[in-house]
Amino acid sequence: MDNILPDSRTRERSKGRKGGKWHAGMWWVPVYCANCGVPYGYVPEQNCNFACWLCNKCQETHGEIAGTYQMPDEVFWKKVEEAQLEHYAQLLGPEELLRILEEGNSPLAKLMREKVSQHVPV
Repeated sequence: MDNILPDSRTRERSKGRKGGKWHAGMWWVPVYCANCGVPYGYVPEQNCNFACWLCNKCQETHGEIAGTYQMPDEVFWKKVEEAQLEHYAQLLGPEELLRILEEGNSPLAKLMREKVSQHVPV
């Protein structure tokens, strides 16, 4: 039997986008903890075909999801902040971060791609 992670996106996304919101020119659908159902945030409806998320409480109670690598968002964003300060001596804006990600293989771009790949397929 295959171990398949549950989808944490709302089940109501096709019914009038109930619970969704329009932002940045696209619809976003809510994401909930795969175990307890606590709301977490949103993912883009158009470019995301799967999302699985455990809240900190459930992760602490039940442990990591087997076969996956987990890094709390706070730790990840601290690493991104440190990389920005180390290489650019300042915190960068969203447009600058996107440009760096698109340009190539800087340490910051690699770090950001690593985080994105943990949530693939997106």
